[in-house]
Amino acid sequence: MVFETKNKISPNINDYNIDSIRDDFPALSLECNGYPLSFLDSGASAQKPSKVLERMDHAYRNEYANVHRGAYTLSQQATDNYENARKTVADFMNAKSSDEIIFTRNVTSAINLVAHSYGRNFLKAGDEVVISHMEHHANIVPWQLLRDAVGIELKIAPIDDAGNFLLDEFEKILGPKTKLVAITHVSNVLGTIVPIKKIVQLAKKVDAKVLIDGCQGIVHEGVDVQSLDADFYAFTGHKLYGPSGIGVLWGKLDLLNAMPPYEGGGDMIETVTFEKSTFRDAPARFEAGTPPIVEAVGLAAAIDYITSIGVNNIATHENHMLEYATSCLAEIDGLRIIGNADKKIGIISFELDDIHPHDISTIIDSK
Repeated sequence: MVFETKNKISPNINDYNIDSIRDDFPALSLECNGYPLSFLDSGASAQKPSKVLERMDHAYRNEYANVHRGAYTLSQQATDNYENARKTVADFMNAKSSDEIIFTRNVTSAINLVAHSYGRNFLKAGDEVVISHMEHHANIVPWQLLRDAVGIELKIAPIDDAGNFLLDEFEKILGPKTKLVAITHVSNVLGTIVPIKKIVQLAKKVDAKVLIDGCQGIVHEGVDVQSLDADFYAFTGHKLYGPSGIGVLWGKLDLLNAMPPYEGGGDMIETVTFEKSTFRDAPARFEAGTPPIVEAVGLAAAIDYITSIGVNNIATHENHMLEYATSCLAEIDGLRIIGNADKKIGIISFELDDIHPHDISTIIDSK
């Protein structure tokens, strides 16, 4: 399927060598169904640059051992790499301390950790948790489970037809019963950039804690958690050009240390007897068992790669491509773009009259 367009907008910008960047990604040299691969599913999971793949391969071949357990050289080297990766993440988010960085399986496990360890211990029946109409299932279902277990009430902040977050309506929902606000930074379906700074400020007026699902936001917007002043910020590695199997939960340290462990096992304990156990402070208390060692190294390599290009440079190029793609799609008869928020990233959802989305995907994939 080839779409003809008269649009003359160039997808190139100055001082940004997109061809060189494409060459960094081995998958983009592939052919699928006899055509060069054009990968348009980074909102679900991004391809990996060679520097990430090579760094992980080197770690597995030359630096692998379990961490925090061995007194021998290889284990110490692996431990240093793992903890240095934590520091890389902390610096990328401008966290106050690397102790605020917890490595998880993905953002889903990070949000579930908060729902379980914070929600089940600090929230009670009748307390309100506020989410929005733009949330991923990972930021809906854990709160439904908490509602069923504890009796909290779930409030939904609305959006308008264009996909804009309605701050005035959100503020009306807030009240003395509001104890937690859990909101996405950027919608993974509409591309809407949510005004999280203002949301945090409004939530603080009613003494509510705030969790931000940053899966899309940290890639396209970046985050300074000290400036933001939320209480939790979660994201996953595989959307940040890093490996799957690793996510991050940032939390304010005093809050993390007040929360009980989510899981029990090795390395999160301080002492163990058959009568009782005591637990280490964060981050260790939330990292039971063998962690994603090489995945952490790969995530750090991905962050180094992004930093070398520049988050602002990436955002500028992406905004240009969003404008270009939107104008091209607008010329197709019967096509409707879903989500035209005032501020959005390069995610475009659309539908075509009388054509099932699966059929569109199959046709485009074949070409």
